[in-house]
Amino acid sequence: MDLCAEMLLAHLPGASAFRPHFRRALTRLPLVPHRLALNADRLLNRYWRYPRFLRRLGIEFDFFHVVDHTYAQLVHTLPPGRTGVYCHDLDAFRCLLEPKRDPRPRWFRALARRVLTGMQKAAVVFHSTHAVRAEIECHGLVDTARLVHAPYGVCPEFTTDGPAATELAPFLLHVGSNAPRKRVDVVLQTLAGVRRDFPAARLVKIGGPFSPEQQVVIDKHRLDDVIVHRENLSRAESAALYRAAAAVLLPSDSEGFGLPVVEALACGAPVLASDVPALREVGGDAAVYLPPGDVNAWVAGAFRALARPEELPPRAVRLERAAHFSWATHACIIRDAYRRLAA
Repeated sequence: MDLCAEMLLAHLPGASAFRPHFRRALTRLPLVPHRLALNADRLLNRYWRYPRFLRRLGIEFDFFHVVDHTYAQLVHTLPPGRTGVYCHDLDAFRCLLEPKRDPRPRWFRALARRVLTGMQKAAVVFHSTHAVRAEIECHGLVDTARLVHAPYGVCPEFTTDGPAATELAPFLLHVGSNAPRKRVDVVLQTLAGVRRDFPAARLVKIGGPFSPEQQVVIDKHRLDDVIVHRENLSRAESAALYRAAAAVLLPSDSEGFGLPVVEALACGAPVLASDVPALREVGGDAAVYLPPGDVNAWVAGAFRALARPEELPPRAVRLERAAHFSWATHACIIRDAYRRLAA
């Protein structure tokens, strides 16, 4: 995650970031389909150019920190005894751990194994929640002595102070990608259900374009005119939406942490989250938990947030929960883990 790297650089004086520029090769060719060319360039940059870039650096550091486990193949290039990896979740390895759930072609599994074995070679593996640790332990991926819990933090922009996007109210808010596990289909069906009894409700979606399948749901329920889509917002702009939201919805089937939970709570926003281990761990008693995929339960929960907000966890409880998460603490945990390696 770029955010994790940014926060480490902000809180660890003397740390340096090294990331090569993305080079386009196949995407420059006019006869190659764009999506195919882009994916091929991503593979070339990640698995060939990035390792070569590190070999050519010729710079010696005390330790190396891979901020995103999906780049753990770099550990094969770096000195593993002085390299750590931050494991955000195990989705990148699902095709190896649960092949029936995530069937992939042989070449994809080979790349995933290259990444996984890189993470397994690292001297230390950081994780965002105990739920991620439990899954790592369940699959026996990493020696538990090398696991370090380093939760995310909350950026200073996410606070109750500042403007709120009240001109859009009343609205439900979803922040995140449109990947299948995020269950944006549940968000859309929830909006459709809520509007039967609360017709003024709208949805604000922060994230990339809807998938064709999600657009089918939008068209079916005629939601185009009641969805406000935002991309590439600054943290301040996102915070303004959090502050005004009737509720932030996170109906994911699985999460490694769920950063929008703490961002929303820090802005004082109510949170409705799937009852999955990581989200319950992060939200504590400050969020409302609903069964994953149960649209009726999500409609009822969202209607309650819009019509009877006094029944949700109090604002003071939400703010107190968010105060548990600090990027400065995150950076200190990582720094101290490397100091122990040096001892």
